[in-house]
Amino acid sequence: MGGSHADVSRHVKAYYAVFTTLAVMTVVTVAVAQFHFSDIGNVAVALLIAAFKAGLVAAIFMHLKWEKSPSIWWALGFCAIFFVVLMSLPVLTSQDSPPQVQHTMWDVRAAAPATPHAGH
Repeated sequence: MGGSHADVSRHVKAYYAVFTTLAVMTVVTVAVAQFHFSDIGNVAVALLIAAFKAGLVAAIFMHLKWEKSPSIWWALGFCAIFFVVLMSLPVLTSQDSPPQVQHTMWDVRAAAPATPHAGH
């Protein structure tokens, strides 16, 4: 083991700081959810807060802050690009079928006639 007591103590302080920041950011997430931005605004704010929290977890708890090996960063970059491609596939395929064929479960339910309840 190559860590001295001071080095371990420094890491533990960082863990506590990140834990406190994550707890505060969770409260901020709940508080911001009470505000009504535009549809895209609500999603953008939620994603920004989530990305900040994920960055803290990756940097400190996963020790990426201290990572020096380029192979790790290449692998992370590849995973990030792969993630973006996978997340964009539904958007890219939404134009494949004509508009009149695109039905969702909610459209089918709304078009179905309402059935009366047995007790009424």
